Amino acid sequence: MPRAKETTLHREILEQPEVLLRQLTEQRATVEAVADAVRKRKPAYILIAARGTSDNAARYGQYLFGAVNKLQVALATPSLFTRYELPPVIGNALVVGISQSGESPDIVRVVQEARKQGALTVGITNTPGSPLASTAEHVIPMNAGQEVSVAATKTYTASLMALAMFSAALAEDEARFKELAAVPGYVAHVTDAADSLVAAAQRYRTMQACVVVSRGHNYATAFEIALKLKELTYVLAEPYSSADFQHGPVALVERGFPVIAVVPDGAVTGEVLHLLHQLREREAELVVFSAVDEALALGHTCFGLTKDVPEWVSPLSMVVPGQLMALGLALAKGLDPDHPRELAKVTRTH
Repeated sequence: MPRAKETTLHREILEQPEVLLRQLTEQRATVEAVADAVRKRKPAYILIAARGTSDNAARYGQYLFGAVNKLQVALATPSLFTRYELPPVIGNALVVGISQSGESPDIVRVVQEARKQGALTVGITNTPGSPLASTAEHVIPMNAGQEVSVAATKTYTASLMALAMFSAALAEDEARFKELAAVPGYVAHVTDAADSLVAAAQRYRTMQACVVVSRGHNYATAFEIALKLKELTYVLAEPYSSADFQHGPVALVERGFPVIAVVPDGAVTGEVLHLLHQLREREAELVVFSAVDEALALGHTCFGLTKDVPEWVSPLSMVVPGQLMALGLALAKGLDPDHPRELAKVTRTH
C-alpha cells in the first residue's frame, strides 16, 4: 500500500486552501452577476438538486440560505422527474443543480424541467462544458481544477464556497465576504497538521461501525465525513444531528463504541456538548473536531480547529480533519484510498 503522501487523495486534500483562495479571487464577479439576476426575479424559494457529496453541500445550503437570505430551501426528489415523470410545479423557484462532474442525468433533468416551467436556474459544477452547465441559465464554477481521486474532497469544499459566496452576494453583505476571505487560512491550519491526523486514524484500524454527529450548519459536515468513511474505509458510518441521535439511536452506544463529534463554536455548541457528556458517561470512544476547549477535553482523539471562526463558514474547515482521518484509516486498513472498490469518479444516476 502507498504511504499517505504518495496518494492522489492526499495531494488533493492539501490543495484546498489554494483552491478556495482562487475561487474567492476569480469567481466573485460571477456570483454577483447571478445574484443580481435572482434579485430581479424574486423567487419564492430555492430548490436544490444534487446527489452524493453534492447532496451534502445542499444540506449546508439549506441552513445558509435560510439563515442569511431568509429563503426557504427544499431538496429536490429527482426520481419524480425521471422514473415517475411526475415533476412538481417549480416555476416560481430558484432551482440550483450541484454536480462536480455536471454529468448526472437526473440532476440535469431537474434543471431542464425547471427551465421548461420558467424557473430561474443555476448550475454549480467543476466542469464548465458539462450537460449541467449547458442546461442551466447561469453557472457558478467550482474552479477546483481536475479532481482525479474518486473521493471528492476539494470539489466538496469548493461547492460550499460557491454556495457561501452566492449567499453573501444575494445579501449584498460585504462583511460576509470579508469573513470568507479568512477561510483558506482556516483550512490551511488543518492541512498543515495532515501527518498527525492521518497517523491518529491508526487507533481505529479495527473499527467496523461508528456514528458521526453534529448540528446546524455542520449537519452537512456529519454527512460528508460519514460518506468519506464509507467509500474509503468500508466502515458503516451513520451521520446524525445531535438532536436526532437522542431520539433513539443513542441506544447504540456502549463502552468503546466510536462516535465522531464535530462541535462548532456557535448557537448549537451547548446542545452538542450536552450530548458529549452523556456519551462520555456511557464510555463511548470519542473523536472530537472542535475549537471549543470543553469539547476537546472530552475526546479520546481530538483535533483543535482555529478559534473564533464564524459558525456559518466553519463547515469549510471542519470537514477537512474528517477527510484526512478517512485517508489515514483506509491506509491503516491496508486499502488503496485512490481506488475504492466498485466506485467510479463519475456516477450517472437516472
